[in-house]
Amino acid sequence: MFSQISAQASKLVSLTKRKNSGSKTKVIAISSGKGGVGKSTITANSAYLLAKKGMNVAVLDADIGLANLQVLFDLKPTKTFFDYLEGGATLQSILLKTQYPNVTLIAGKSGYEFSSLNNCIVFSRVVEDIVALNRFDILLVDTGAGINEHVQDFLEIIDNIVAITTTDPSALTDVYALMKMLSEKKEKLMLCFNNTLKYETGEAITKSIINLAMKNKLNRNFMVEYVGNIEESKSISSTGRLRKLFVKEFSGEIASKQLSLVLDNIINNIR
Repeated sequence: MFSQISAQASKLVSLTKRKNSGSKTKVIAISSGKGGVGKSTITANSAYLLAKKGMNVAVLDADIGLANLQVLFDLKPTKTFFDYLEGGATLQSILLKTQYPNVTLIAGKSGYEFSSLNNCIVFSRVVEDIVALNRFDILLVDTGAGINEHVQDFLEIIDNIVAITTTDPSALTDVYALMKMLSEKKEKLMLCFNNTLKYETGEAITKSIINLAMKNKLNRNFMVEYVGNIEESKSISSTGRLRKLFVKEFSGEIASKQLSLVLDNIINNIR
């Protein structure tokens, strides 16, 4: 369980933070309680917008077994971060340039058999080594959906966590489970609502989630920060199928502008 991480892994996390304390790279995990809420699409488009805002951005596809960011960036990687962890590739060789300036992808691998790399200590190494390069301003880590052990492994070593959800009842139930898990070890969760028509809708639901957490006596020092909403748009799904980014192809659309505002709020909340 997340709350029962081994003493060895906890020690490594502490050492990692001290080792990379001088790095300029800020790490942000993009997660979700439920699949199908647009997490990877938001991650890819966020990388492009952050680069447009003047940042050098790396994206780590940490969706173990279901990696798909190479599709959104229209790349065919020959090496993944698993090859690096297994000693079959150098760190530099897995830093893949995308067609977008100042956006680098570190690819994962779909259907990968990861039993030999099945612990937090191993997974933390790739994050630690990317941060230690002191090359990127932002490292976005696109985790898998849900709260399985591999998602937990990555979230254990990252303090800035954004959860993507929709107003679907099952998505809200799952994001609350994610929030409950994180409240045991973390200080804060940022919450973004996708496919949500009004900003006020996400704001009201966030308040309800916080009230539910207080009622259930979750950690009172744990904060949930609402960072905004993104409206549903046909442009988002159409550009995804064409392996393009909607914020580039439809920069004037409300959804693109909303994601830009979400990112401004995230940047103001990270440390």
